[in-house]
Amino acid sequence: MAAKLRGYRDLKVYQLAFSLAMEIFNLSKTFPQEERYSLTSQIRRSSRSVAANLAEGFRKRQYPSMFASKLADSDAEATETQVWLDFAHDCGYLSPEDQHRLVYGYEELGRMIGTMMASPERFKPR
Repeated sequence: MAAKLRGYRDLKVYQLAFSLAMEIFNLSKTFPQEERYSLTSQIRRSSRSVAANLAEGFRKRQYPSMFASKLADSDAEATETQVWLDFAHDCGYLSPEDQHRLVYGYEELGRMIGTMMASPERFKPR
């Protein structure tokens, strides 16, 4: 950790997760009305949960095992979001370009989270 972190918003992984969730929110506004309580709700919930779990975990970083657990939750939500992106694409609600860009973003997010999970003690407050 090169720079001193003041809060979870300083984490590049959080910034990426939040940005991806907002992009999904905006794209999902065009999903059909009949998907409102299924696909639209699910993809918004899981994408937002990635960022929320990162923020919660950051507050627990003084306990590396608890921090790693919240990171694992965040990673699981990112993977779930990729499944919903596949459904949205295959149902014709997302263009191939949007799906590819978002899936790539979540793969990058997964790598970042994986790196953090491998060394959670690096984030312990001093």
